[in-house]
Amino acid sequence: MDVGWPPGRSATIAGEAMISTSHPRATLAGLDVLRQGGNAIDAAVAAAAVLAVVEPAMSSIGGDCFAIFTLRDGSIRAFNGSGQAPAAADPGLLAERGVRAIGPRSAHAVTVPGAVAAWERIVEDHGTRPMSELLQPAICAARDGFVVTPRVAFDWQRHAPTLRASPEAASVFLPRGRPPRAGERFHNRELAACLSRIADAGSRALYEGPVAEMIVSFLRDRGGLHTLDDFAGCDGEYVQPISTSYRGHDVHECPPNGGGLAALTMLNVLQGFELAALDPGGPERLHIEVEASRLALADRDAYVCDPRHGSVPVDRLLSAEHTDHLRSRIDPEHALELPDQLAALPRHEDTTYVCAVDRDRNAVSLISSVFAAFGSGLVPPGTGTVLQNRGSGFTTDPAHPNCIAGGKRPLHTIIPALVTRGGRTVAVFGVVGGNYQPVGQCHVLTNIVDYGMDVQAAVDFPRAHHDEGRVVVERSYGTRVLAGLRRYGHRTTVATEPIGGAQAIWIDHERGCLLAGSDRRKDGLALGWA
Repeated sequence: MDVGWPPGRSATIAGEAMISTSHPRATLAGLDVLRQGGNAIDAAVAAAAVLAVVEPAMSSIGGDCFAIFTLRDGSIRAFNGSGQAPAAADPGLLAERGVRAIGPRSAHAVTVPGAVAAWERIVEDHGTRPMSELLQPAICAARDGFVVTPRVAFDWQRHAPTLRASPEAASVFLPRGRPPRAGERFHNRELAACLSRIADAGSRALYEGPVAEMIVSFLRDRGGLHTLDDFAGCDGEYVQPISTSYRGHDVHECPPNGGGLAALTMLNVLQGFELAALDPGGPERLHIEVEASRLALADRDAYVCDPRHGSVPVDRLLSAEHTDHLRSRIDPEHALELPDQLAALPRHEDTTYVCAVDRDRNAVSLISSVFAAFGSGLVPPGTGTVLQNRGSGFTTDPAHPNCIAGGKRPLHTIIPALVTRGGRTVAVFGVVGGNYQPVGQCHVLTNIVDYGMDVQAAVDFPRAHHDEGRVVVERSYGTRVLAGLRRYGHRTTVATEPIGGAQAIWIDHERGCLLAGSDRRKDGLALGWA
């Protein structure tokens, strides 16, 4: 029987270059760079800077980023653009001040933002265009205003209480005393001025001089331990990617303090199950995926920290012996009785992601975040930007590897991914959504590898994940899946909003084309040319 053409958006296909983001304006900014001869790194940074303006709940120049990318010579590089706690940060000192846990809106939750330094470094080392040029689309969006898109408006409205709690934040992000609505134009001229300073003088304009002085003074007035030296010392670093193989595909992630280890652990565990024999939308597949994710995230939360301040046993955690042990704990018929490891950790769901591939097949996977929605909710006057609250991801328990310490980076959830096969890059992709990120990466990749979906279908496919003792299921799964999960012993709930978001680009070397998807759960799109 002729089944015709399936409903839904098809994958975007192009021959020369491609970019995929969660916002049309960011995608267009990156595509313009590619069409004008810039490479994938130039395009990704230009798009990420725009996202820091047009999705202010998700990212900002007050946040962090990670990048993993491959160059035309085939080499794979990873860059850690996460910032550190102030040098004076110490659990004992915080305890003396009555701080037993680092609240998400506290000045102690603010770590030095690393994204801008990271953008500058990777562009200087591997880009073809000056930062001053790449920041112009973001400056224009902030100075001249941008039309607010529907999903951005939804997130802005949902998290308005965070902004109302701070007069400085409200004055910038609640024009007319409320969040802007879809279709309204929003201006952020203070942010435009900051971005212009960075375009003129480089990233040091954020980390030294008047802007840094405004930020540090603002934080110290609120009890923060930050100093100008903390900001002046901000500098990301190249790191060695970690990887595993999944059904002939090598999946590469940034190492700790990044949380990509959890995605690799999940893939190792899932490789022992014949997923292709299961219904991709059935409860049997979801049960296996949920159980693998619970075990992988428990490992992440127990071991991942800043490796400059402690040892993370990556090789052991990815070993065949450990994988076999984890897999043996999964009962195909019953849910594990496992403590909810994530309940004690802050939730963090607010992230933007960009992937880009150019005509030379440089391929970039770049992810940015302010941790919680609108980060700390703290907006230093004159900056027009929210400061992240990554520090609330630290513990204050001196016995835990992720305990706060001076100059230490917290465990990070944002994880850009890159896939190779036979020594050639075949995909760059990422999934946003806090603790769902490693789960989502595995869901998208197994949709492609095990079930043969194209990249758009893979990112659009229904989702579920384990969160705070329950399996949260998107509405599109239906009652059959909910009932099936309950039979396994899972407590379930229906998601009140879409779970995460994703972008992906697949490189088809045989046909010489690029295929891309951008998640229907966000406002964005993928675009390519030629």
